[in-house]
Amino acid sequence: MPAPSIPSRAGAPPLGVSVGLVLLGIASVQLGAGVAKNLFDEVAPTTIVWLRLATSSLILVVLARPRLRGRSREEWWTVLGFGAALGTMNWAIYQSFSRIPIGVAVTFEFAGPLLLAAAGFRRGRDLAWVALAGLGVVLLGAEREGLDPVGVAFALLAGAAWAAYILLSARTGRLWPGLDGLAVASVVATLLIAPALATIGGGELSSTRILLLGAAVGLLSSVVPYSAELVALRRLPAATFGVLMSLEPAAAALVGLVVVGEDLQPAQWLAIGCVVAASIGATRAAAPGVPAAPAPD
Repeated sequence: MPAPSIPSRAGAPPLGVSVGLVLLGIASVQLGAGVAKNLFDEVAPTTIVWLRLATSSLILVVLARPRLRGRSREEWWTVLGFGAALGTMNWAIYQSFSRIPIGVAVTFEFAGPLLLAAAGFRRGRDLAWVALAGLGVVLLGAEREGLDPVGVAFALLAGAAWAAYILLSARTGRLWPGLDGLAVASVVATLLIAPALATIGGGELSSTRILLLGAAVGLLSSVVPYSAELVALRRLPAATFGVLMSLEPAAAALVGLVVVGEDLQPAQWLAIGCVVAASIGATRAAAPGVPAAPAPD
């Protein structure tokens, strides 16, 4: 979950510490995904998504205490769109996790921010990064074992929502001060997902164990990475941050292997490597005006 705006460098940590904080955020997000996936035999993915969003919303609202009165129509439409992108991104990627390996899902999801970065290319030769990412997708498609097409479709939907999230995050940061916009958007996302709970029954929410584990997923996947990135962005340039975030697919694959026991085929590892390399190259080649791809909420 990215900071809606880059804070001042005043009181910024050393560069090495900032890099470490971003890597901590990446590891925390993917560990949260691994914990969530291990719960899918007991709890529907939608329930875990809602618990994750509800946890982060509660914490953000308490911290930000957003001011709601006197907001313009533009401010409200922007934050509502931001919340819709946030909710769609979370719901779709968890639906994908329940069907295909985490590393593969995150690799497909990266298509969204990668294409967004490509929109800022200044030179035709930079399209080679898109071709490299396309090679990765082809390799994933060629390795059909364990690849549910519905899971792939959900991952691509999450990627499209991620691209919208990046753009709306920047706009929200300009219109809403501090954490206000992010807090309101998180509440919007939580409310949007809530009706889906009715379709699966609310009995899962009566278990204290599930509630606690869902809250833990919210802390790992939202609160910890957001806090780490917020501090890190006081020092790191946006391009450096984007390059570091390009490690997400590899981190997701490793967590899937260690935490969930998801074995990937050599071609799938090669595909993930292609997308990571393409994302790093695309981030470095993109025009300064194009936002780097931050971590998803």
